[in-house]
Amino acid sequence: MSSENQPHVTQLLELINSGDSAASAQLLEMVYAELHRLAARHMRSERSDHTLQTTALVHEVYLRLFGNENPVALKNSSHFFAVAAMQMRRVLVDHARQNVAQKRKGINIPLDEAFHICQGRDAELIALDDALKELAEIDEDAANVIELRFFGGYTDKETSEITGRSVAKIRRDWEFARSWLHTRLDETSQ
Repeated sequence: MSSENQPHVTQLLELINSGDSAASAQLLEMVYAELHRLAARHMRSERSDHTLQTTALVHEVYLRLFGNENPVALKNSSHFFAVAAMQMRRVLVDHARQNVAQKRKGINIPLDEAFHICQGRDAELIALDDALKELAEIDEDAANVIELRFFGGYTDKETSEITGRSVAKIRRDWEFARSWLHTRLDETSQ
Protein backbone atom coordinates (compact mmCIF):
# COMPACT_ATOMS: atom_id res chain seq x y z
CA MET A 1 0.00 0.00 0.00
CA SER A 2 1.41 3.37 -0.93
CA SER A 3 2.19 5.78 1.87
CA GLU A 4 -0.03 8.39 0.21
CA ASN A 5 -3.10 6.20 0.89
CA GLN A 6 -2.25 5.68 4.57
CA PRO A 7 -3.81 8.95 5.80
CA HIS A 8 -6.94 8.14 3.80
CA VAL A 9 -7.12 4.68 5.38
CA THR A 10 -6.78 6.25 8.81
CA GLN A 11 -9.56 8.74 8.02
CA LEU A 12 -11.85 5.95 6.82
CA LEU A 13 -11.11 3.92 9.96
CA GLU A 14 -12.06 6.93 12.07
CA LEU A 15 -15.35 7.18 10.15
CA ILE A 16 -15.99 3.45 10.62
CA ASN A 17 -15.23 3.74 14.34
CA SER A 18 -17.78 6.56 14.58
CA GLY A 19 -20.46 4.39 12.94
CA ASP A 20 -20.29 5.36 9.25
CA SER A 21 -21.11 2.08 7.48
CA ALA A 22 -20.46 3.51 3.99
CA ALA A 23 -16.82 4.09 4.95
CA SER A 24 -16.33 0.33 5.24
CA ALA A 25 -17.03 -0.20 1.53
CA GLN A 26 -14.69 2.66 0.63
CA LEU A 27 -11.98 1.17 2.82
CA LEU A 28 -12.33 -2.26 1.22
CA GLU A 29 -11.91 -0.71 -2.22
CA MET A 30 -8.80 1.15 -1.08
CA VAL A 31 -7.06 -1.76 0.69
CA TYR A 32 -8.29 -4.73 -1.35
CA ALA A 33 -5.12 -5.13 -3.45
CA GLU A 34 -2.87 -5.11 -0.38
CA LEU A 35 -5.12 -7.57 1.48
CA HIS A 36 -5.11 -9.82 -1.57
CA ARG A 37 -1.29 -9.67 -1.66
CA LEU A 38 -1.15 -10.66 2.03
CA ALA A 39 -3.67 -13.46 1.49
CA ALA A 40 -1.76 -14.78 -1.54
CA ARG A 41 1.40 -14.88 0.56
CA HIS A 42 -0.42 -16.90 3.22
CA MET A 43 -1.93 -19.26 0.67
CA ARG A 44 1.44 -19.98 -0.99
CA SER A 45 2.52 -21.75 2.17
CA GLU A 46 -0.66 -23.84 2.34
CA ARG A 47 -1.09 -27.28 0.79
CA SER A 48 -1.94 -27.32 -2.92
CA ASP A 49 -5.37 -28.93 -2.42
CA HIS A 50 -6.48 -26.32 0.13
CA THR A 51 -10.21 -25.63 -0.18
CA LEU A 52 -9.94 -21.98 0.85
CA GLN A 53 -9.04 -19.60 -1.98
CA THR A 54 -7.16 -16.30 -1.71
CA THR A 55 -10.20 -14.15 -2.44
CA ALA A 56 -12.29 -16.07 0.09
CA LEU A 57 -9.58 -15.50 2.70
CA VAL A 58 -9.66 -11.74 2.04
CA HIS A 59 -13.44 -11.67 2.36
CA GLU A 60 -13.45 -13.76 5.53
CA VAL A 61 -10.89 -11.46 7.16
CA TYR A 62 -12.81 -8.36 6.16
CA LEU A 63 -16.00 -9.86 7.59
CA ARG A 64 -14.22 -10.65 10.85
CA LEU A 65 -12.99 -7.07 11.06
CA PHE A 66 -16.14 -5.20 9.99
CA GLY A 67 -18.97 -7.70 9.52
CA ASN A 68 -20.58 -7.49 12.93
CA GLU A 69 -22.32 -4.81 14.94
CA ASN A 70 -19.16 -4.00 16.88
CA PRO A 71 -16.29 -3.81 14.39
CA VAL A 72 -12.73 -3.97 15.63
CA ALA A 73 -11.57 -0.45 16.57
CA LEU A 74 -8.55 0.11 14.36
CA LYS A 75 -6.41 3.21 14.84
CA ASN A 76 -4.56 3.67 11.58
CA SER A 77 -3.29 2.01 8.41
CA SER A 78 -0.45 0.19 10.16
CA HIS A 79 -2.74 -1.13 12.87
CA PHE A 80 -5.26 -2.23 10.24
CA PHE A 81 -2.74 -4.31 8.28
CA ALA A 82 -1.20 -5.80 11.42
CA VAL A 83 -4.63 -6.94 12.63
CA ALA A 84 -5.54 -8.16 9.12
CA ALA A 85 -2.39 -10.32 9.00
CA MET A 86 -3.24 -11.77 12.41
CA GLN A 87 -6.83 -12.46 11.31
CA MET A 88 -5.60 -14.25 8.18
CA ARG A 89 -3.57 -16.59 10.33
CA ARG A 90 -6.58 -17.17 12.57
CA VAL A 91 -8.86 -17.94 9.62
CA LEU A 92 -6.34 -20.47 8.30
CA VAL A 93 -5.88 -22.05 11.72
CA ASP A 94 -9.66 -22.27 12.24
CA HIS A 95 -9.95 -23.86 8.81
CA ALA A 96 -7.17 -26.32 9.67
CA ARG A 97 -8.79 -27.22 13.01
CA GLN A 98 -12.12 -27.90 11.25
CA ASN A 99 -10.34 -29.99 8.63
CA VAL A 100 -8.51 -32.11 11.23
CA ALA A 101 -11.72 -32.52 13.26
CA GLN A 102 -13.66 -33.68 10.20
CA LYS A 103 -10.96 -36.18 9.29
CA ARG A 104 -10.94 -37.61 12.82
CA LYS A 105 -14.71 -37.83 13.16
CA GLY A 106 -16.56 -40.81 11.81
CA ILE A 107 -14.42 -41.48 8.75
CA ASN A 108 -13.21 -45.03 8.44
CA ILE A 109 -9.62 -44.93 7.20
CA PRO A 110 -6.60 -47.11 7.93
CA LEU A 111 -4.54 -46.12 10.97
CA ASP A 112 -1.35 -45.37 9.00
CA GLU A 113 -3.31 -43.07 6.66
CA ALA A 114 -4.96 -41.31 9.62
CA PHE A 115 -1.52 -40.75 11.13
CA HIS A 116 -0.30 -39.24 7.85
CA ILE A 117 -3.34 -36.92 7.65
CA CYS A 118 -2.83 -35.68 11.20
CA GLN A 119 0.87 -35.07 10.57
CA GLY A 120 0.09 -32.96 7.48
CA ARG A 121 0.07 -29.21 6.95
CA ASP A 122 -3.07 -28.64 9.03
CA ALA A 123 -1.51 -30.23 12.11
CA GLU A 124 1.67 -28.18 11.60
CA LEU A 125 -0.31 -24.95 11.35
CA ILE A 126 -2.25 -25.79 14.52
CA ALA A 127 1.00 -26.60 16.37
CA LEU A 128 2.52 -23.32 15.20
CA ASP A 129 -0.58 -21.41 16.32
CA ASP A 130 -0.48 -23.05 19.75
CA ALA A 131 3.24 -22.25 20.08
CA LEU A 132 2.63 -18.63 19.07
CA LYS A 133 -0.04 -18.29 21.74
CA GLU A 134 2.45 -19.64 24.29
CA LEU A 135 5.13 -17.24 23.05
CA ALA A 136 2.70 -14.30 23.36
CA GLU A 137 2.29 -15.13 27.04
CA ILE A 138 6.08 -15.06 27.48
CA ASP A 139 6.96 -12.18 25.16
CA GLU A 140 4.10 -10.42 23.41
CA ASP A 141 6.45 -8.16 21.40
CA ALA A 142 8.33 -11.14 19.95
CA ALA A 143 5.08 -12.91 19.04
CA ASN A 144 3.86 -9.71 17.38
CA VAL A 145 7.04 -9.52 15.28
CA ILE A 146 6.47 -13.10 14.07
CA GLU A 147 2.88 -12.20 13.15
CA LEU A 148 4.00 -9.21 11.11
CA ARG A 149 7.19 -10.57 9.55
CA PHE A 150 6.21 -14.17 8.87
CA PHE A 151 2.45 -13.99 8.40
CA GLY A 152 2.18 -10.39 7.23
CA GLY A 153 5.25 -10.48 5.00
CA TYR A 154 6.49 -7.15 6.33
CA THR A 155 10.18 -6.20 6.38
CA ASP A 156 12.09 -5.22 9.52
CA LYS A 157 11.63 -1.56 8.63
CA GLU A 158 7.88 -1.92 7.96
CA THR A 159 7.45 -3.88 11.19
CA SER A 160 9.34 -1.15 13.02
CA GLU A 161 6.99 1.50 11.60
CA ILE A 162 3.89 -0.54 12.46
CA THR A 163 4.95 -1.24 16.05
CA GLY A 164 6.78 1.99 16.80
CA ARG A 165 9.88 0.07 17.93
CA SER A 166 13.41 0.37 16.57
CA VAL A 167 14.63 -1.87 13.76
CA ALA A 168 17.28 -3.23 16.14
CA LYS A 169 14.56 -4.23 18.65
CA ILE A 170 12.56 -5.85 15.85
CA ARG A 171 15.59 -7.90 14.81
CA ARG A 172 16.28 -9.00 18.41
CA ASP A 173 12.63 -9.99 18.86
CA TRP A 174 12.70 -11.83 15.51
CA GLU A 175 15.80 -13.83 16.46
CA PHE A 176 14.47 -14.65 19.92
CA ALA A 177 11.05 -15.67 18.59
CA ARG A 178 12.47 -17.83 15.81
CA SER A 179 14.79 -19.61 18.24
CA TRP A 180 12.06 -20.09 20.84
CA LEU A 181 9.55 -21.37 18.28
CA HIS A 182 12.09 -23.74 16.75
CA THR A 183 12.86 -25.23 20.18
CA ARG A 184 9.17 -25.40 21.16
CA LEU A 185 8.07 -27.02 17.91
CA ASP A 186 10.89 -29.55 18.14
CA GLU A 187 9.71 -30.46 21.65
CA THR A 188 6.11 -30.99 20.54
CA SER A 189 7.03 -33.07 17.51
CA GLN A 190 8.89 -35.65 19.63
